[in-house]
Amino acid sequence: MASVDDFNALDIRAGTITASESFPEAVKPAYQLWIDFGEELGRKKSSAQLTDLYTKEELIGKQVLAVVNFPSRRIAGFRSEVLVLVLYSEDGVILIQPDKPINNGSKLG
Repeated sequence: MASVDDFNALDIRAGTITASESFPEAVKPAYQLWIDFGEELGRKKSSAQLTDLYTKEELIGKQVLAVVNFPSRRIAGFRSEVLVLVLYSEDGVILIQPDKPINNGSKLG
């Protein structure tokens, strides 16, 4: 069972996807994303398996939530620095997004 302290240890922030590219080297279909988290954190990279429901072009400009304090991981030679938060549905992976525009870098609390 997780505790409130476990949740509080996560740094979850809002960011805006500024670039998205195909990632043919990934084992599972995915995109390479560049996400702007504002002045404090800057631009971070992530690999995300969003190909079922999103085109790489429509991801540009979307605000997302991501865990920004996990260690980076190498995925097929690409350094993924943040974990984009998603929901899994029968149709594919769905982004978790703020329902109103918010400043990049805003913290989930």
